[in-house]
Amino acid sequence: MRKILKNSILIGLFLFLITFTALLSYLHFFASDDKDLSGNWTAKLDMTKQSAVTALSWLQDIDAVSISLEDMEGYMQGLTIEVNLTLEQTGNSEGTFHSNILPESYDACNQAAYEAFAAAFEELLTERLLMAGYTGNTDKETIEALVTETFGMSTVSYLKSCGPNLLPPLEDLQAQYDGSGAYKTAEGILTRQFDDGQTVTAKTEYYIRKDSNLILYEESDSGHSPVIYTLQQAQNR
Repeated sequence: MRKILKNSILIGLFLFLITFTALLSYLHFFASDDKDLSGNWTAKLDMTKQSAVTALSWLQDIDAVSISLEDMEGYMQGLTIEVNLTLEQTGNSEGTFHSNILPESYDACNQAAYEAFAAAFEELLTERLLMAGYTGNTDKETIEALVTETFGMSTVSYLKSCGPNLLPPLEDLQAQYDGSGAYKTAEGILTRQFDDGQTVTAKTEYYIRKDSNLILYEESDSGHSPVIYTLQQAQNR
């Protein structure tokens, strides 16, 4: 089962890379000539794949699996966390920026992930009960009541307390995305200098702007996925 899961993840990653490479190629040749990146941008980090893989792995560990990765992803749709990025050009190919993860967006995504996980968990529990000869009601309210009676808490609360962490810690995401400072652009490369008042760290990303979309991505071996920002409001120029 673990081998099947691993192969499914690799195939999905391979298809994603092909699709994204094609998108980058298209945008590279047809991108806008507007070099001014000023504006309020918002990206939605997709947490679906990570949450689904983590949940499925936990179910495998407790031998409660009769569900595929694709099915688990079907439960966990629309799991995104918002990142705000404000860029303001102050000179030729340079300016200031401010970026942050929205904590309320993280909390909402985390809650939605566990609610989806609970729905899958309860369906598996129902299957196990029926296999064991259970003849009572199997509607959602009844199964939820059985979980509450057994564990002393709701399904969502049980999975939050005893299950895996479906999302990366908020602090880790904030360390990756939060900050402000100065930026420079040159030949499709965006360099941001994060200044926390004591130290300055640099982050270099390739960028492509196409109309109201801004794609930031690091080198392929960096381990970071491309982030697509959408322009919400243009800065006054």
